[in-house]
Amino acid sequence: MPKCKLCKNPSIVSGYCKIHFLNYFENTVKNTIERFNLLKKFDKVMVGVSGGKDSLATLFVLKKLGYNVTGLAIDEGIKGYREYTLVDLKNFCDKYKIEFKVVSFDKEFNVTLDKAVKKLNQNACHTCGVFRRFLLNKYSKGFDALATGHNLDDEAQAIMMNIFKAQSELLARLGPVSGVKSNEGFTKRIKPLYFLKEKEVKAYTILQGFDITFHECPYTHSSFRSSVQDELNKFEIINPGTKLNIVNHFISKKHDIESLFESNNSASICSNCGEPSSKENCRTCQIIEEIKLKK
Repeated sequence: MPKCKLCKNPSIVSGYCKIHFLNYFENTVKNTIERFNLLKKFDKVMVGVSGGKDSLATLFVLKKLGYNVTGLAIDEGIKGYREYTLVDLKNFCDKYKIEFKVVSFDKEFNVTLDKAVKKLNQNACHTCGVFRRFLLNKYSKGFDALATGHNLDDEAQAIMMNIFKAQSELLARLGPVSGVKSNEGFTKRIKPLYFLKEKEVKAYTILQGFDITFHECPYTHSSFRSSVQDELNKFEIINPGTKLNIVNHFISKKHDIESLFESNNSASICSNCGEPSSKENCRTCQIIEEIKLKK
C-alpha cells in the first residue's frame, strides 16, 4: 500500500494518511481565504447549505477555523427529497452548535419548485437557481460574506458550460469571489473549497465522521451541468489534472475577462421587490409573474 507523502502511515486519499489529509484540506481552505482575501478574522459568514457534502464541509471547516457562521437552508418544495435533508441539517447544526435557519419557495413565492416545473416550460435547475440566488442574497444581508460549497469540479464545469454557451459575461463572474465587482445590493459571495476536488470533499466528510445521509436532488440528471460533468470526468481519467488546469488557466485570465464587462455590471433596483436587478423587473419577479399567468 502506498505511503503518506509526509509520514510512513498508509496513504488513503490524495497521497496523505488521515491526519495529514485533514490538515491538507483545512490548510487549503485557509490558504484560499488568505490568497483571495475572502474573509477577515471577525467576519460574520452566512453559509448556503443544501445538505450535500460540499456545503456541510464548508460550514464545518469555517466554524473550525474560527469564523462566526450561520447556515441557511432553502426548502424548494421538492417532494421526497428536501424534507429529509432538512432533518439531517438540523441534527448536524445542533451537534456542532451552529446557528441554522430555513426559508422556503412556498412562503416567499407562493409556489414550490415541483409546482413551478409543471407550470413553466423550462429546465427545473434554471428556475431553482434564480429563486435560490434571490433568497441567498436576501437573507445574507447584514453578513460580511455568503459562502457556498462550490469545489474545484464545480468551477471547472461552470467555466466550460459558459464557454460552450458563449456566455462570456457570466464567465467573468466566476472565481473564488463571485461577481465582476462589488455592489452594495449584493452580499460578497465566496467559495472556500475552490481548489479542493469533489472526491477530497467527500473524503473529508467521511473522515470527520459526519453522521448524515446524503441525498441527490431528483432534478440533477436533467441538467446541462450533469452532461458537462460526465465529459470532464472522462477527460480527467485520461488526463489527470485537467480540471485543475482549466481552473488555473481561468484564474490567470480572469482579470482580462473581467475588464471587458466592468462597465456593464451596474445593477439597478427591481421596481417590484426592491432587490438588485439589471432590468426594471428582476428575473425572480418575471418568473413569478409567468407562473401567475399560467394559473
